[in-house]
Amino acid sequence: MAETIKMPKLGFDMQEGTLVRWVRQEGEAVEKGQVLAEIETDKATVEVEASVSGIVHRHLVEQGAVVPVGTPIAIIAAPGETVAEEPVAGVLPAKNVEEAAEKEAVSLAQPSVSGEEQRIKASPLAKRLAKEHQVDLNAVQGSGPGGRIVRKDIEAYLAMIRTAVPQAVEVPIPTPSVSTSPAPSSGFTLPVWTAPESVPADETVPMDRLRQAIGRRMVDSKQNYPHFYITRSFNVEALMALREQINQVMPEGQKLTLNDFVIKAVALALRSYPNLNASISGNAILRHGRVNIGVAVAVEGGLLTVVCKDADQKPLRVISSEIRDMVSRARQGKVRPEDIEGSTFSISNLGMFDVENFMAIINPPESGILAVGAAQKVPVVVGDEIKTGLRMKATLSADHRVTDGAEAAQFMQVLARYLENPILLLV
Repeated sequence: MAETIKMPKLGFDMQEGTLVRWVRQEGEAVEKGQVLAEIETDKATVEVEASVSGIVHRHLVEQGAVVPVGTPIAIIAAPGETVAEEPVAGVLPAKNVEEAAEKEAVSLAQPSVSGEEQRIKASPLAKRLAKEHQVDLNAVQGSGPGGRIVRKDIEAYLAMIRTAVPQAVEVPIPTPSVSTSPAPSSGFTLPVWTAPESVPADETVPMDRLRQAIGRRMVDSKQNYPHFYITRSFNVEALMALREQINQVMPEGQKLTLNDFVIKAVALALRSYPNLNASISGNAILRHGRVNIGVAVAVEGGLLTVVCKDADQKPLRVISSEIRDMVSRARQGKVRPEDIEGSTFSISNLGMFDVENFMAIINPPESGILAVGAAQKVPVVVGDEIKTGLRMKATLSADHRVTDGAEAAQFMQVLARYLENPILLLV
């Protein structure tokens, strides 16, 4: 029986996606789990996999179309199956889908569009990219049907501009010219400072879609989520010793990181404090049964959160392997839908940059996020003596609508129990 593939919803605030490329063409065979198409969201380029095996019977939208979440995009049929030409299971004809996407793109555009700009033939995605990068469509040569400007034309134009504009070079800081004048009474000379001849010019850099999405989410979180913060220092000497011992027998490319231990410890601690593994649902608190840990990943132009699902149930080596694979895909711009959806609590780790301590913004609709700093050698008091100890600070940001200071502090105590007795993470 024919199966309809729809535009997936990747994250609670996703409203639409751009179908960048069809990987499987009409008439081609596709196996369940194979990549069917690539879509672009505010966060990343994501690979959409086929949910069934069969033949790609029909594409319902064109490449470059902006498609609302839940809209049918393709039909997969069994080999030799006859599929009725009329819409199947609520499928819109491709023409209607394209018209809806065009209307959606127009509604998102700025109202001050000249008549000349309206007459320019360009795809919705090309228009949006042009607005984001402040490109005059009159200056772009279209390569689509009838001279229509498509996404690749905008990208080619931007590449040409970057090539034509001199690249930034390292400019040595000019040495101020100094003259001297004798001091009236001491006999030695004092420097007289003169301003340098030139300073770097101001630069305006348009925000891309990822940066705009991050901005919207963080503003929403800070305005509507009443944050409070709790910081604690953890003794990680035993944890680092255990990690070193484990990594001595692990092959290259499979060694554990400090963050792997933190993910496991947080997941186990959340079992005891379900209010921190929750979100607001109307006037109720939705406590999630699964513990899915989101891990913030630095990508070009911003941040992306990949999700280790059921982290409380998985061994460390599985957590480590999954995170490593998802981070690699995220930085290549090839994340899968399941990589970035479904998190119930997040971790942001800046320890690799020698950051001692920081506070993170809650990732909506979650109720908490843990900001992790570097493990550092610091002076500690042991008995009546000052010795060198290995400590790591972490700060919990929590939603005061869902939890309170005492409960959050108790969560940090349980987290310390796991981090400071890391053998508990292995049993």
